[in-house]
Amino acid sequence: MPTYEYECLKCGQVFDVFQKITDEPLKRCPKCKGKIQRRIGAGAGIIFKGAGFYATDYRSDGYKKAAKAEKPSSK
Repeated sequence: MPTYEYECLKCGQVFDVFQKITDEPLKRCPKCKGKIQRRIGAGAGIIFKGAGFYATDYRSDGYKKAAKAEKPSSK
C-alpha cells in the first residue's frame, strides 16, 4: 500500500497516510479540519531485507564454475 504525504494549507502540518491507490484523497486536516493537499513525494525507495544482495548472487553456473576453478586450494 502506498504512503501519501499531505500538507494542511491552514496550520501547515505535514503528515503521511497509508492508503490504497483506489482510495479517495483526504480533504480535511485531522488536527484543525482545514483544507489539505497531497504533496508530490520522491516516491518509494527500494527496501532490501535480509543478509544482503551482491553482484555474484545471480551469476550464471558457467561463471561460478570458472571462478571456483581459479581459486587456489587452501592446502
